[in-house]
Amino acid sequence: MIINQLIIPLLVVIIIGFGLLKGHDIYNLFIEGCKDGINIAIKIIPPYFAMIFAINIFNGSGIINCIINQLAFLPKSIRLVIPMALIRPISGTASLAVLNQILSYYGPDSLVGNIASTIQGCTDTTFYVLALYFSSVRIKKTRYALAVGLLADLAGVITAIIVVYLFLN
Repeated sequence: MIINQLIIPLLVVIIIGFGLLKGHDIYNLFIEGCKDGINIAIKIIPPYFAMIFAINIFNGSGIINCIINQLAFLPKSIRLVIPMALIRPISGTASLAVLNQILSYYGPDSLVGNIASTIQGCTDTTFYVLALYFSSVRIKKTRYALAVGLLADLAGVITAIIVVYLFLN
């Protein structure tokens, strides 16, 4: 598959060629784009550190264990993925670490491994997206974005559990 190796270089050549055909100063436009990228990175850094701080507080607080203890009526396979489902809206990296632990201990083909993997694909990092992207473009009033994002995550978790139980159990 040589196309896989050539797609990025071809896109760069096409973009540069198109810019030259239009008579644009490609180098100066590239430099301006780099400046914009640095400015965006500077805007993103404070919310990023705030999210890391919040994630560490959430993980260290013991809230997840309290929640799991209250859900003793659920099957063990579901209780085992709850920490990942709770962390996923906050941090993709932290949820991947939990997924890695689940897959290492129970295996990727186990019921728990399938549920956890499906949850990872069916949900998003809602708090991360809202905090990082909304603050970087200075959106103050998120209206219903948080509620809708968390509802979508909950729907993803429930759907993942149902689909895995129906098709892979």
